Amino acid sequence: MYFNAADPSGSAGLSADLASCYAVGCHPLPVTAAIWVRDTAEIFDTVEIEAEAVIEQARAVLEDVEIAAWKVGYLGSVDVINAVAELLADYSQVPLVTYAGNFHVLDESQTDEYIKALQDLILPQTRVLTGNQSALTQLLAPDWEGESLPTLEALMQKAHQFGVQYTLVTGILTADGKVENVLLSPRRVLLRESFELFEAGFTGAGDTLSAVLAAILANGAKLDQAVHEAIEYLDHCLDYGYRPGMGQVVPDRFFWAQPGEDEEEGPGEQGTPVLQ
Repeated sequence: MYFNAADPSGSAGLSADLASCYAVGCHPLPVTAAIWVRDTAEIFDTVEIEAEAVIEQARAVLEDVEIAAWKVGYLGSVDVINAVAELLADYSQVPLVTYAGNFHVLDESQTDEYIKALQDLILPQTRVLTGNQSALTQLLAPDWEGESLPTLEALMQKAHQFGVQYTLVTGILTADGKVENVLLSPRRVLLRESFELFEAGFTGAGDTLSAVLAAILANGAKLDQAVHEAIEYLDHCLDYGYRPGMGQVVPDRFFWAQPGEDEEEGPGEQGTPVLQ
């Protein structure tokens, strides 16, 4: 089940969650927590949804379908965070992936209260927290004043203090011009993978990675294998990325359906993720 903002541009939010989940063979249950007014370049406005309406959406499905994983993305308001957190607590055995991102769409007056609610209510229930180094710093250490961002280990320790079990830090630029993604536990680095840096600017990459990670975990994969497959899937999505409008590039979540250089190649030979 995905809690996120509806995105009419098809770039991020629930649009990314749905496509990513379907692409790796899971059935998504999307719950609209807010509505974005946006195009492929930027978010112009957010339409908030009443917390009761969000929970009614979720409860109706949960009475019908047994779920195997959650993802929390953009929730829109503190009231919705409170309501979603209460719902998550009723299913504490279900793994939760929380994506840290899109804080920039909040009004400055809302940001501190929103982040504090996430820290107090959502992070203690989170199995895997993911986001880039900047977004994770804003969530975990909003008062950080250092000249450089906190180390990955420092971010993991902050996350652990809030109750997070594992942290996946993405989009780390390395000295050799690559992008690194690192999965950490409170004690050690569990996984470190790097890929070539794409020159294009993407929208929806973080939602894609977190959505597919939740889907693979729902299929019963172990955490390190799930993260490896999710990162590999995202790399293929970015490699086949396309620009549907005049804004940023969108990951192609169904890259395996594109014809390869060898027309006789099947989709599986182009890198379709294999779920364990």
